[in-house]
Amino acid sequence: MLLNPQRIATREKLILAGLYLSKYDSLGLKKLGFESFVEAFNVIGYALGSKPMSIKNYRDEFDPLFPNKRKGWHKRPFRDYCRKVFEGYKDLDFETFTGLVKSFAGYDENEWSEVQSKDEKDDTESFFAKRLITGLAAEQYFETVCPGLSEFKGYVMENTTRLGCGYDFRLRKEVEKDFLAVEVKGLKEKTGSLSLTPKEYDVATTLTNRFFLFVVKNFRETPFHEIYANPLAGQLHFKKKERVTVNISWLTSV
Repeated sequence: MLLNPQRIATREKLILAGLYLSKYDSLGLKKLGFESFVEAFNVIGYALGSKPMSIKNYRDEFDPLFPNKRKGWHKRPFRDYCRKVFEGYKDLDFETFTGLVKSFAGYDENEWSEVQSKDEKDDTESFFAKRLITGLAAEQYFETVCPGLSEFKGYVMENTTRLGCGYDFRLRKEVEKDFLAVEVKGLKEKTGSLSLTPKEYDVATTLTNRFFLFVVKNFRETPFHEIYANPLAGQLHFKKKERVTVNISWLTSV
């Protein structure tokens, strides 16, 4: 059985997500921190660089195999490649399967727990969904729609999320030296609050009109986006919030 997420093809990850949601139904939704299947389809679908409907279709494919209220695609033959995935992973226990699905988004329980706030730690089941919405799902949404956006027409996109630049994407034109910086944020609802890190704020201050805040809203129902050029000088009003954190470590001599 192959449990290394880096060696699992994207289509197989989509199939496994559908299998998980079909097999564990509402229990699986709760464990991942989603309030509805629509929200799960949206977030997981975009996070894996696919369409939300893909997750739903695979869930429906497996529904006839499990005792839930949905009939699924019971009137058509079970597809061979879905059957192969089912046979390969059907013996996974709930916790292992949950960890596998979370790993598709680069989620590591031990690593991510270090950046949780006290409130988030009190609600660990929703932490995965929140992090996916504010991070990977929103970023993949941007990558999907960027080529069709008039604001960025003619620009070549570079993903800088792992470079610590203070923004998620750099957009360039071959004939120009200057670039546009796009910071992507995601919200579960149609409205909500978001924050900029000190570095993001400093970069936005420096780049002014070349800095864009791209906010993906309403992952709970139907995601849509709003674009804010030079957000620090526009209709958004940011308030500085300071929080002191305490890091604890144990030392020894060897």
